[in-house]
Amino acid sequence: MFRRSRKTDSDMTVGVEWKHILGFSVPMAIGLLFQQFYNTVDTIVVGQYVGRTALAAVGSTGSIINTMVGVCAGLATGASVVIAQDYGAHDRKSLSHAVHTSIVLTFLLTIFATAIGVGAVDAMLGLMDTPEDVFAEAKEYLTIYFTGIGGLLFYNMGSGILRAVGDSRRPLYFLIFSAVTNIVLDLVFVICFHMGTAGVAWATVISQVLSAGLVLFSLSNPAVPYGIHWRHLHMEKQALRRILAIGLPSSIQQAITAFSNVFVQSYINAFGSACMAGWSAYNKLDAFLSVPMQSLGLAATTFVGQNYGAGEMLRAKRGARQSMAMSVGITAALELLMVAARRPLLSMFTTDPEVLDYGAYFVLVITLFYVFMALSQVLAGALRGIGVAKRPVLAMIGSYVVFRQAYLYIGKTLGGGIFEVSLAYPAGWVVCSAVLFLLYTRTDLWRGGRKQADTSAGQQAPAEPAQD
Repeated sequence: MFRRSRKTDSDMTVGVEWKHILGFSVPMAIGLLFQQFYNTVDTIVVGQYVGRTALAAVGSTGSIINTMVGVCAGLATGASVVIAQDYGAHDRKSLSHAVHTSIVLTFLLTIFATAIGVGAVDAMLGLMDTPEDVFAEAKEYLTIYFTGIGGLLFYNMGSGILRAVGDSRRPLYFLIFSAVTNIVLDLVFVICFHMGTAGVAWATVISQVLSAGLVLFSLSNPAVPYGIHWRHLHMEKQALRRILAIGLPSSIQQAITAFSNVFVQSYINAFGSACMAGWSAYNKLDAFLSVPMQSLGLAATTFVGQNYGAGEMLRAKRGARQSMAMSVGITAALELLMVAARRPLLSMFTTDPEVLDYGAYFVLVITLFYVFMALSQVLAGALRGIGVAKRPVLAMIGSYVVFRQAYLYIGKTLGGGIFEVSLAYPAGWVVCSAVLFLLYTRTDLWRGGRKQADTSAGQQAPAEPAQD
C-alpha cells in the first residue's frame, strides 16, 4: 500500500495547478531567502567589522565553492526527479530504492568533496589571480568551509527528497533554524571572539551541519514510503543508473559553469580589491533577486515530474507555462525595485565610497536582464521534470561557459573595460533562454502529449524520454 503523510507531502497530480505551484514555491522561496539572508550576514559582518579585504575574500570564493557543490547538487537534482516520478507513479519499491541510493551516494560525495576541496584551495585561488592582500583570508575561509561541506551536501540531498514528494515546509523550518544559528554565531565569533574570516566560516559550517541533522532525522520515518531505514542502507543499481542518467549531466553542467566563473572572477580581480568588494556586495543582492526564479524552477521540476510519472502530460504542460509566467513577472517587478534602491541596499555591506560606486555600477548594468535568467530557470526545471537532461546541459554549457568565455576573451583582446566584463553574465542569459525555449518547443511539454505510452499508476515512468 502506498501511504502518504497528509501533513507534509503533496500529490500534485490532482487539484488546481497554480495553487500547487505557489503552495510549493512560497515555502521554498522563504527558505531560500533565509539561506541567502544568513549568507548575506556573513558578508555584512566581515564588511562592517573586519574590512575591505575580508569582504573581498569571502565574496570572491563563491565560484570555487560552487564548482565543488555543483557536482553534488546536480546529482541531488537527479535524485529528486527520480523520486518525484516514482512518487507520482505510486511505485513504493522504486521510491525506497531511490531514497536509500541517494543517501549512500551523498556519503561518497562528502568524502570526495572534502578531500578535493581542501587539497585544491591554493591552486584555485592562484588560478583566479587572487591579489596578495586577499589571498590569506580567502584561503582560510575556503579551507574551513570545505572541511565541513558534508553538512551542506546532506542538507541539499535530504531536502531534495522532501521537496520531491511535495514537502517544502520542513526544509524551510530547518533552514530558518540554521539561519538564526548562523547569524548568532557570526556575531559571537567575529565581534566577541575577534575570529575574523575564520569566524564566519565556522559559523556557516556549524549551522549547515545542524540543518543536515534535522532533515535526516525527519526522513528517518519508516511509516512513509520515502522514509530511510538506516540499518538497510544500500545502493541499488537500477536506481543509481536512473539518478546518474539525469543527475550526471546536471552535475557536469553546474560544475563546468561554476568553474568558468572562476575565470570571470579573475577578470573582476584585475580591477583591484575595491572592485572585488563591490562585486561581492552586488552578488549578495543578486542572490536575493534570484530566489523567486529558483523556487519556481524547483516547483516546476517537482510538479512536472509527478505529473509525468502519472502520465498527465497536459497537466504538466499547464503547470510549466504557469511557472514561467510567474517567474518572469515577479522577477521583472523585483529588478526594477533593486535598481531604484541600489545604493541604500549596498550600504548594508560597506560604507567605503569606492566599493559602493562599483557595486551600484554592477547593479545598474546587469540587473534588468534578469528576466532572461528567470525564463531559463523554469524551462530547465520543467525539462528536468520529464527527464530531459542532456540537451539543456549542453545549452547551458554552450551559453554560460563557451559563449561567455569567448565573449570575455574577445572583449579583453579588443581592450574592453569594466562595462564589457559586466555584460558577460547578461549575454549568457539571453543566449541560454533562447536555446532552452527552442528545446522546450520540441518536447511533449509544448505539444501536450507523450510519444511513449502513458504509464498507469504503479508503473515506472521512463527516466528520460526519447527526445533527449
